[in-house]
Amino acid sequence: MDIESIHHEERIFYPPKNVIEKANVSGMDAYETICKKFADNYEEAWADLAKELLIWEKPFTKILNEDNPPFFKWFEDGKLNASYNCLDRHLTSQPNKIAIIFEGDDGVVTEISYKDLYHRVCEFANGLKTLGLELGDRVIIYLPMTIEAVIAMQACARIGLTHSVVFGGFSAKSIQERVDDAQAKLIITADYQFRGGKKIPLKSSVDEAIAMGGCDSVKHIIALQRDKDELVLGSNDISWANLIHDQKNECDPVFVDSEHPLFILYTSGSTGTPKGVQHSTAGYLLHAMNSSRWTFDMQDEDIYWCTADVGWITGHTYVAYGPMAMGVTQVIFEGIPTFPDASRFWKIIEKHKVSIFYTAPTAIRALIKASEVDMTTDPRHSDISSLRLLGTVGEPINPEAWMWYYKSVGNEKCPIVDTFWQTETGGHVITPLPGVTPLVPGSCTLPFPGIAIDVVDEVGVDIEWGSGGLLVIKKPWPSMIRTIWGDPERFKKSYFPEEIGGNLYLAGDGAVRDKETGYFTIMGRIDDVLNVSGHRLGTQEIESALVSSEYVAEAAVVGRPHDVKGESVVAFVVLKAERPSQEDAKKITATLREWVAKEIGPIAKPDEIRFGDNLPKTRSGKIMRRLLRSIAKGEEITADISTLENPAILDQLREKL
Repeated sequence: MDIESIHHEERIFYPPKNVIEKANVSGMDAYETICKKFADNYEEAWADLAKELLIWEKPFTKILNEDNPPFFKWFEDGKLNASYNCLDRHLTSQPNKIAIIFEGDDGVVTEISYKDLYHRVCEFANGLKTLGLELGDRVIIYLPMTIEAVIAMQACARIGLTHSVVFGGFSAKSIQERVDDAQAKLIITADYQFRGGKKIPLKSSVDEAIAMGGCDSVKHIIALQRDKDELVLGSNDISWANLIHDQKNECDPVFVDSEHPLFILYTSGSTGTPKGVQHSTAGYLLHAMNSSRWTFDMQDEDIYWCTADVGWITGHTYVAYGPMAMGVTQVIFEGIPTFPDASRFWKIIEKHKVSIFYTAPTAIRALIKASEVDMTTDPRHSDISSLRLLGTVGEPINPEAWMWYYKSVGNEKCPIVDTFWQTETGGHVITPLPGVTPLVPGSCTLPFPGIAIDVVDEVGVDIEWGSGGLLVIKKPWPSMIRTIWGDPERFKKSYFPEEIGGNLYLAGDGAVRDKETGYFTIMGRIDDVLNVSGHRLGTQEIESALVSSEYVAEAAVVGRPHDVKGESVVAFVVLKAERPSQEDAKKITATLREWVAKEIGPIAKPDEIRFGDNLPKTRSGKIMRRLLRSIAKGEEITADISTLENPAILDQLREKL
């Protein structure tokens, strides 16, 4: 692409010269050279990266196996260990380098070197080996955002166990569903997490999940004690301290096949049942490393901070694995950005001299609002001059928030990498590279080298740039989802649908490419999955939770644009009783919001609930969700509604009780 030929309505921000000169990928010519290598010999280009970045116990001789699409295999005859690649590789070159700077909600800071982290992982792994677990057994991790969360993940990887991390904000029912689906034999948790000055119980949610039934596979629960109160243990429970007592701080890694499942991470789907996204070891770790290196331009001296929790894919790839394997020093923070006030992020950056900062647009928008209310929380009141690179993740960032981030946080000197990717992709698939890409606010710009991503129509045919369509990836890549745990047919139907040919990965988002630059802009989900504060929530999952309450006969959930969260949850509910009065509606709304929080988690609480005698349906019984979306947004309905069974219901649903 000829940079000088770019013509765009939006302003274009070019990488500073000093950034280009120092970058791992320096200049558009370097980017195009890498892309040409993939175009000329796709498999060999990936193989070269795998040989360069990963440490193999048994080198691979096969690169890509396409015999059974879409169940692709990469480097399948090689053997390696993810923990060895993240920790052992640093023991001779930089054992005393700080691996993690942990700051608790209370501001207390703990630092741990790569050598000490290695020893603690080995101690915990040796403790796990005493529990009779076998290669490939599944382990649920339900921990706060702490050093111990990384230790637990790395220890599982070290001895060939497949971990499945559950976000600490999820409910007991969510834990129970994941335990049951994965048939997990072990749960690792803690007594509490600390966020916003509050002590939030975790172990009690695990106990509640076990009591629900369907968790017979669980043989042990390991509990980390963080509070001074006595830790209450059941008959099959073990304290973290007792597990590691007298354990050796060396543990030989178990080298596994490259396709060995490193982890399962459950993500919401439009069908209501969480999907267990299964990732391999070698292909996943390769892209975690390489995207960390190129997207964040990681240098030895960097202090890197990704604010994501390990309960999400961002915390896997860009906290627990990619940065560890790259050997950088990173910050981990348990608290929230607004406690004790909305300057917390900026004070952490100032205190620890953070140079790379990666957060969500939701957080940025919340901090913009906070700084408008209280100017003392504005980032320009803190010394954040250590920053050299900014990133966003989880959802598209609106141009206004992008500009505030660029000016107020980056002082117009820091490139912003607006990254697009998914749980299923394992790592970035569209993103600027800081030493390469001219930036356009609101656009995630160009494909990551090696990712054959494009936009097609509803039958899988390429469309002209400038026209909106379906976002797809045309070739398998190493870090792609391998299957949905226990449900290969759902995997094929969800991600490689026959409607678009059966051979294209369907991302589930709509997108458009700029006519002249080829830059991507993500338009939003094409299915019934909401993006709330960067978290994907299935509408049917929330609907199922509502209908399971004693009050609700029927429910439909839609998203509505939200200045801070990206999307908010709006529920339309038909009660088993008659439509409530205004006073009763408030009480029932509060009850249902808490019910959804209990069933799924607080993140899924509807922001608004509207009540109707019924829902807008066609005469064949199909709920017209597009009409509900218009009502939720306050839009005038101009579409033909003659096919509705009861058109008058729309007026009722417009009323806010």
